[in-house]
Amino acid sequence: MTLVAGVDSSTQSCKVVVRDADTGALVRTGRATHPVGTEVDPAAWWDALLAAVADAGGLADVAAVSVAAQQHGMVVLDDAGQVIRPALLWNDTRSAPAARDLINEVGAAEYARRTGVVPVASFTVTKLRWLQDAEPANAARVAAVALPHDWLSWRLRGYGPAGESALGPVLTELATDRSDASGTGYFSAATNDYDRELLVRGLGHDAQLPRVLGPGESMGTTVQLPGIPAGLVVGVGAGDNAGAALGLGAAAGDVIVSIGTSGTVFAVTEQPSEDASGTVAGFADASGLHLPLIATLNAARILDSVAGLLGVDHTELGRLALEAEPGAAGLVLQPYFEGERTPNLPDATASLFGLTLGSATRPNLARAAIEGLLCGLADGLDAVRAQGVTVERILLIGGAAQNPAVQQIAAQVFDAPVAVPTPGEYVADGGATQAAWSLTGARPAWSVAIAAEPTPDHRPVIRAQYAAHRA
Repeated sequence: MTLVAGVDSSTQSCKVVVRDADTGALVRTGRATHPVGTEVDPAAWWDALLAAVADAGGLADVAAVSVAAQQHGMVVLDDAGQVIRPALLWNDTRSAPAARDLINEVGAAEYARRTGVVPVASFTVTKLRWLQDAEPANAARVAAVALPHDWLSWRLRGYGPAGESALGPVLTELATDRSDASGTGYFSAATNDYDRELLVRGLGHDAQLPRVLGPGESMGTTVQLPGIPAGLVVGVGAGDNAGAALGLGAAAGDVIVSIGTSGTVFAVTEQPSEDASGTVAGFADASGLHLPLIATLNAARILDSVAGLLGVDHTELGRLALEAEPGAAGLVLQPYFEGERTPNLPDATASLFGLTLGSATRPNLARAAIEGLLCGLADGLDAVRAQGVTVERILLIGGAAQNPAVQQIAAQVFDAPVAVPTPGEYVADGGATQAAWSLTGARPAWSVAIAAEPTPDHRPVIRAQYAAHRA
């Protein structure tokens, strides 16, 4: 039995899965936590990766490994391979003014034409512009710009600062894939090229960027590391959402709705997207196709917040929500607790509408939380549809998708059938798929089981109420 490993270095933690390369059967897993915050020293990701590998029993019997990771994070390196400052993560909104400046200088339509995206605070290019404006001395030191999965894969192959790595700071050995590169704001998924002028506009000068490899290609091999033998094939990896699509084996007609730290709606398509409004990002997928995507900053933590307010856990929150009627007696939660990316309102706060003596009940508030979460994602589904995406089935994933109330209410909010795959680490599974692909030269066809298919029960009142209070 040949084994492969996939890594998901997410906002909150690092997960490792080890799978049979032929069947996809799960053999073992490991996990380690990441620091809380919107800026993180990448060294913490490296430590967590090694800890997760150890928790998974090491990779001594594994033939290949590939890393999927959170997109957009700004990892800036000097010419000695040292990280210059903590990485700004996708959910750090301080670069919102920089995004507006870039749009004013280039134009939203022109940005969409050249890169498939319009800058928002999440993207790497806006964080680089923030660095140029706020920390010009640090910006001047930047010799290379990487993303989390690029940097971790570079370290696995033995590169890094002198004295901390076997092979030293060879910046030209940085490599990435189309999916992660497409989230930078200076790469086009349509042409598969970097747009150096947009990079310079962000950073203030040119810099080394990771070379972009195709699906199934190998970055090289590992060096000897704790729990990791030398010589493992290192696959090309992916951005997290593209990794999830690959791990789920998403096909035409499938739209993935993921409810994690962030919320995302995305689909695999043959044609690139070009949305000048900036609502839909025209990313690349991990198989050589395209991945139109919307993302919300507010997702599962909406439920955390309201559950805490009500003094209940998520199970009880769901039970309460199902006591209320669809529409929560007119109570509507607009859940912009952390600002919002879609719509692009980085400074927004959450609002509760329709509070009356009749609607002010615990069940209505619980239902309004779930309905508000799902309505924001349903708006995203509409935007993806407007890019020509056909929706035959919604694959609902993420931790919150396992809550029966979320499943049942999703079948009332969405106007397409909802299926909930068996819980799994689908981003890490996408990494494992890439690892097997890099090892064998063929994309594996692993099956994914469906755990729940709630009965379609579309209730238009829910979205109508939400739309009436849309910002």
